[in-house]
Amino acid sequence: MNDKINQDNINKALWAACDTFRGTISADTYKDFILTMLFLKYISDVWLDHYEGYQKEYGDEPELIEEMMKNERFVLPREASFYALFDRRFEPGNGERIDQALHAIEEANGTKLKDAGKSVFQDISFNADKLGEEKQKNTILRHLLEDFAKPELNLKPSRVGSLDVIGNAYEYLIKNFAASGGQKAGEFYTPSEVSDLIAELLDPQPGDSICDPACGSGSLLMKCSRKVVANHNSKQYALYGQEAIGSTWSLAKMNMFLHGEDNHKIEWGDTIRNPKLLDKNGNLMLFDIVTANPPFSLDKWGHDEAEHDKFGRFRRGIPPKTKGDYAFILHMIETLKPKTGRMGVVVPHGVLFRGSSEGKIRQQLIEENLLDAVIGLPEKLFYGTGIPAAILIFRKDRPPLLQGEGRGEEPSIFFIDASREFKAGKNQNLLTDDNIAKIVATYQARKSVDKYAYLASLEEIKENDYNLNIPRYVDTFEEEIEIDLMAVRKERLELKKQLAALELEMEGYLKELSYE
Repeated sequence: MNDKINQDNINKALWAACDTFRGTISADTYKDFILTMLFLKYISDVWLDHYEGYQKEYGDEPELIEEMMKNERFVLPREASFYALFDRRFEPGNGERIDQALHAIEEANGTKLKDAGKSVFQDISFNADKLGEEKQKNTILRHLLEDFAKPELNLKPSRVGSLDVIGNAYEYLIKNFAASGGQKAGEFYTPSEVSDLIAELLDPQPGDSICDPACGSGSLLMKCSRKVVANHNSKQYALYGQEAIGSTWSLAKMNMFLHGEDNHKIEWGDTIRNPKLLDKNGNLMLFDIVTANPPFSLDKWGHDEAEHDKFGRFRRGIPPKTKGDYAFILHMIETLKPKTGRMGVVVPHGVLFRGSSEGKIRQQLIEENLLDAVIGLPEKLFYGTGIPAAILIFRKDRPPLLQGEGRGEEPSIFFIDASREFKAGKNQNLLTDDNIAKIVATYQARKSVDKYAYLASLEEIKENDYNLNIPRYVDTFEEEIEIDLMAVRKERLELKKQLAALELEMEGYLKELSYE
């Protein structure tokens, strides 16, 4: 089957493959199996496609072809191929064979699927008890192998074309799992439109180093990298990330590979308690762009260790024990390059106005003239929570007195209230391309817009006790239209008169038809 197919056909076939698990185990569990099988099927199809290409070119020379296949971007041991597993699907031990294949792939590819001793497939076992007893497990995995062997999921490059088709399919699955993942959904996926907006606001350039310290599946990082490619036709950038949840770190590593993002370093570990992105001297690495959608108001984020933080990230104050929002913000600030550093972070609105230790930290960040903009977003944009959020933009290139470039004559913070700008969905609201373009254009112009944006001076911020609650600065109040009661009464009497005339007319018709 060599006909080209479109993205929707691949996406539908992949989503249909999930039926194998539905009703047996939860989506939060089976997403790892589906996404890992997609990865295995893709690398198997690429390998087979290239092997067949060499066969056409060199004829029946298996030793020569095997030697040339060693130069592939990814090495696939023959017994670890999807097709080797598929051929034995009716035999007992499917789970064990799949796990052995994944292990063989890791071993054959050196550090590509490993980081500091942790392997991508370490937290994923197809031989786990969660799939049921041996007989049931074997049947489920046979069905899974058969789902991925369908002609619709022939993922050979000669058939599907560009690598992005596979990367997009991977993101499609991640998005759908996030949408159905309840409270855990926000752990691994930032809605595509929000990632687009942040990438536009931060405007990544060729040569930039880009970091997400709470990277989830890596979608926000890759939105930034794609902006560099789209706007500058360049792949001169480096991606860095850290993710605390092992299975999500695995998703990020596979996601990077499927998108062809080889220039990346994604670490596994707790960013606040144990930051892994360090320079050769053991200090925090610095980046041109730092961006993240950290977990909202994380409890047990590492408060007890913060006082003795060896990196000095909490010198402005220690965030409250049960709300880790400012812990991530302070970490991100400390990893910005001194002159080029710019940062976009998604936060719940409480970050803008809560007092106590958070209020003191917020005041200091404002007085250091690091905060550039506060952008309010609509509610129900994020998976797992209906609350509205905001994007904070910080910049290290803001001098003590901002001058020129349309940024005003004194330190200022730009507020945008985009909370009413969205397309309503059944369960989830969306930012449209027009919504995003309006926010970006307004941010770049940095001029007040009635009921939408306001450029606040540092003096105004001080007068508000460093409270950044957006309604204090952007007045969106709409006066109710005054109702003319006499005109309404006159219209009502006229309608009563018309109704009486219609009743008489109807009565006449009924008499003609001999209805009493």
